[in-house]
Amino acid sequence: MQRSTPISLALLCAALLPGSMVLADTHYQTPPAELQALVDAPRGPLFNLGPKRSTALLVGMAALPSISAVAQPELRLAGLRINPRMRAASRFDFGNGLSLLDVGTGQQRPVQGLPADPRIADIAWSSDERWVAFSRWGDNGVELWLLDVAQGQARRLIREHLNAIAGNGFGWLGGNKQLLVRLAPQDPAAAPVASSVPAGPNTQQTAGGQTSQTRTYADMLKNPADAAQLEWQLQTQIALVGTDGKLSRVGKPATVIGLQGSPDGKYLLLGVLRQPYSYLVPVSRFPRATQVWDTQGKLIRTLAEQPLLERLPSGNDAVQPGPRDFAWRDDAPATVHWTEAQDGGDPNREAKVRDTLFQQAAPFDQPATRLLDVAARVEDISWGRDDLALVTEGWWKTRDTRTWRIQPGKPATAAELIVSRKSEDRYSAPGTPLTRLNGYGRPVLQTGKDGNTLLLAGEGASPEGDRPFLDRFHLDSKRTERLWRSEAPYYERTVAVLDDEGQRLVTSREAVDERPNYYLRDLVRRIAPRALTQFPHPYPQFKGMQKELIRYKRADGVELTATLYLPAGYDPKRDGPRPMLMWAYPQEFKSAKAASQVTDSPYRFNRISLGGPLVMLARGYTVLDDPAMPIIGEGDKEPNDSYLQQLTQSAQAAVDEVVKRGVADRDRIAVGGHSYGAFMTANLLAHTRLFRAGIARSGAYNRTLTPFGFQAEDRNFWQAQGVYQTMSPFNHADKIKDALLIIHGEVDNNPGTFPIQSERLYQALQGLGGTARLVMLPHESHGYRARESLMHMLWEQDRWLETYVTQAKPRAAGK
Repeated sequence: MQRSTPISLALLCAALLPGSMVLADTHYQTPPAELQALVDAPRGPLFNLGPKRSTALLVGMAALPSISAVAQPELRLAGLRINPRMRAASRFDFGNGLSLLDVGTGQQRPVQGLPADPRIADIAWSSDERWVAFSRWGDNGVELWLLDVAQGQARRLIREHLNAIAGNGFGWLGGNKQLLVRLAPQDPAAAPVASSVPAGPNTQQTAGGQTSQTRTYADMLKNPADAAQLEWQLQTQIALVGTDGKLSRVGKPATVIGLQGSPDGKYLLLGVLRQPYSYLVPVSRFPRATQVWDTQGKLIRTLAEQPLLERLPSGNDAVQPGPRDFAWRDDAPATVHWTEAQDGGDPNREAKVRDTLFQQAAPFDQPATRLLDVAARVEDISWGRDDLALVTEGWWKTRDTRTWRIQPGKPATAAELIVSRKSEDRYSAPGTPLTRLNGYGRPVLQTGKDGNTLLLAGEGASPEGDRPFLDRFHLDSKRTERLWRSEAPYYERTVAVLDDEGQRLVTSREAVDERPNYYLRDLVRRIAPRALTQFPHPYPQFKGMQKELIRYKRADGVELTATLYLPAGYDPKRDGPRPMLMWAYPQEFKSAKAASQVTDSPYRFNRISLGGPLVMLARGYTVLDDPAMPIIGEGDKEPNDSYLQQLTQSAQAAVDEVVKRGVADRDRIAVGGHSYGAFMTANLLAHTRLFRAGIARSGAYNRTLTPFGFQAEDRNFWQAQGVYQTMSPFNHADKIKDALLIIHGEVDNNPGTFPIQSERLYQALQGLGGTARLVMLPHESHGYRARESLMHMLWEQDRWLETYVTQAKPRAAGK
């Protein structure tokens, strides 16, 4: 009989064999001290300006959550992630303190009455700026609190808990008098418990029909027990709560998926879930009744019975047939508006009119009124008054976008074209119309004293980088007047305009070594802006970091841009080239002109994102952040038909540029990315030898597992099999000869990036004799949240780059 080998010895022997799989330490690790300091850097407060713009609420932010918090019990049902103990959507980021800032004087005062562990979730100002309602995660549920702004005193408003699964769970009704809330009506102990013994198989059946677009969603219902649990979790008791804490229930509990109060506070617009549910699509595509109730719970009218939407026509411009996107007009007491597809929601069907915008006013006893027909899809509506609303339509396939002025009080009046452009053309973007709160406490278009001008704030994309601006737009003449523009060496943007003429502003200003702070700016007196906040630099050890917006061309002549970062004190002429990390994310375009436009600004604060590449500056690396990787398909061409050619050309151009500048050693460059950037990384390692190593986080690598489209690709696998196969790095895993670090959250909920994508790519590389490491982070989703997870991620990345890039020897000639 053959003698057995002890397991420990067998593993040791396996670890010594070249190319063998090694079982690694499974404990969380911590990166070097300079990277730990970034994880634990203090987080600045959030700035929340009141509706009267005289007071701001500063929300202190707690440290990163621990893995014990992220690992709390969670239900994953129909695309929702639910904390069952809290009856709320899962979340891990909370405020830990409140203070009030006087915009006029800059004086701050702390808010009193908060518990020792505030755990502040969502915030809502009353329209008169007298109150701030906010929710707090308590021990056994979500609590509703109220802050008296004048007194600076907070108190818990009601004893009942909120249901915050499908929304915040509360909001102001009618502006400032009372709150519309969703209560959790049932005892959590009464939640349905699934039997361990199934009643039978879980079955699905399709009866045929036209081709539809069925994306690969995560967290779908799997059996009747899941459906019962979802139904129970969404059960909501609607109620009204006064600022004195008096509570009155509205109607009976219902499975509420959407809830909006009318501006005048007299009606409620509800989405009530209906059966049958689906195992294939998320709850947003389940059947629902859209209803109007009064505040006593009486059903006034059912506006629509929307069926289950398991089938959706192919294409990114596809929408559901029938009415959709119900909401209240912000500028009217109680008028509902919605959009209805006139082409059956099918972008492949010929139609002169694609969408129609309708409205219907209370008491809903008259037929709906047609407001506007458009040739594309209604994308956005900004309400102003009976003679002024702006409606924007867009068509993804061509990137065409148009904005129209309509007069909702006079529906027969012809619409007036305000602007027509390509959505991907950043240089031509006119800015976003600013709003103010009306008497109902709802945002409406902010017009000048004559009612004929709008204020537009925009990013100001230009060949020299983003230069945010504030413009005055004259509706009659369509003439634009520049009021203010950000100037070097700062990046400054409009946060709020304090008057209707755009003369006094609150801005956020930052510079390369200055974190964003808020300023009061007077455009009439033209005096130096006055600082309202003095938030300190969160990581002073990075001061002096060098930053440059660089331009270069790829082989086909397309102009590209990237942001080059160099460590403080580094001189390439004196110190020579360094190991470099490139971090990118491809983007699709319909024109080379749009793809060549400059993005970002050279004057923005050097913000260190733990998920980005700049952390490696602390380890002496140079970094090329967001090198443009445009995938262009002009005219009738589809961008992805030449994805690999364009991707590799862009990467080659970036490598050549940094080597020419002397800031990178051609033999010691790594490439990385997250999600679609991870997909890019695997493809670059499969089809080039430009990089010594790659970091691929939370990606998808086999496109046959996302057969009904991915990213901007709207053809399905059977329409473009060659594209899907060619673009899948899994199919070319035998060509990946450089070291690839693969990281993925074990419970990734992003459509398409299922953890199995990383597991199968790793298995392919392991079987083919490649150099790879697979790290699956417990309890983490598409983005990583726990402090321990982020620490370990940085440890993995640092070790990988040190081993396969910093210590890399020059390649042999010809490789």
